[in-house]
Amino acid sequence: MPPATDRSQALRHLSLNWFAMVMGLAGLALAWARAVPLMGEMAGAGAIVLAGVAAVLFLALGVLSALRWQHHAAALAGDLSHPVRHAFVAALPISLILLATAATWLVGAEPWVAALWWLGSLSQMAATVWVAGRWLSADKGRALGWPAVTPALLLPAVGNLLAPLAGVALDAPVWSAAQFGVGALLWPVVLALLLARIAVQGVWSERLLPLTFITVAPPAVMGTGVLALGGAPVLAWMCWGVALFFLLWSAHTVRRMLAQPFSIAFWALGFPLSAFAALTLRLAMQFPQLQLIGMVSLAVASVVTVLLAMATWKGVREGSLLQAEPVAIVAVPGSGQPPGPQ
Repeated sequence: MPPATDRSQALRHLSLNWFAMVMGLAGLALAWARAVPLMGEMAGAGAIVLAGVAAVLFLALGVLSALRWQHHAAALAGDLSHPVRHAFVAALPISLILLATAATWLVGAEPWVAALWWLGSLSQMAATVWVAGRWLSADKGRALGWPAVTPALLLPAVGNLLAPLAGVALDAPVWSAAQFGVGALLWPVVLALLLARIAVQGVWSERLLPLTFITVAPPAVMGTGVLALGGAPVLAWMCWGVALFFLLWSAHTVRRMLAQPFSIAFWALGFPLSAFAALTLRLAMQFPQLQLIGMVSLAVASVVTVLLAMATWKGVREGSLLQAEPVAIVAVPGSGQPPGPQ
């Protein structure tokens, strides 16, 4: 177990990827909402509780992040320049979009819900442009290199694909479709980069193995978004098949992943598993034979989220999470370049 960090410095290490907890809880709330036709009001009650917890957690992390910005601006700047953690800037607007989507299901298309969604949607677009802008950076120290090519780069794509889930109901179908198109463009581009990295340099470090499950999220969210936009169900089924493939592919990392100490990176499992469950339950409404798989996927997502929450609480209490992360070193074979941070 890593040594406990100095409590007075804990805020310094509250990096942007902590918002992945909000994504996981809000995503699970939406998955439980999809289960209402099968499970009745019990599922609806569970969705309400999860959405409420996600909202409270978002507010708490927002306040703590503001304090961190005020007292540890250099730490935040370090996150934004980090080859991996910079992509998690998209986790904040994604959380807003998910909370607005949950609110749309709970209270309807209220003006404050629309305002929350627009804030998340426009912030997500800005975050996507900023992350992609790093790829064009003239500064080689900030340009996209192999250490930066991890599944975390898929987050901007995921956020844009989420737009139709609430945008159509909030009377913004045109913008939702446009933003969905941005995500649909970026997903295969980043996926190609990931495969190229694996072929040239190998997979990301052991510490980042949980991020592999992020590959499940884009096709799962895309399938739900296609249906929200009125697309052909066959396209959603194609997305479900791709999501299932990446879920089974990511499962190969579980044994190695669990062999290392818990870190906040493990929350990369939460939202993708919930997104897959939500799409499966949505398709099960037209294809009852899928109901069992939908219920099992929802159960798995729920159990994993509970275990993640318990491990996070234990880590915060013991001081093993809010501390400086180790730096993984990896070299590009045959490149002649020195190793860089992972």
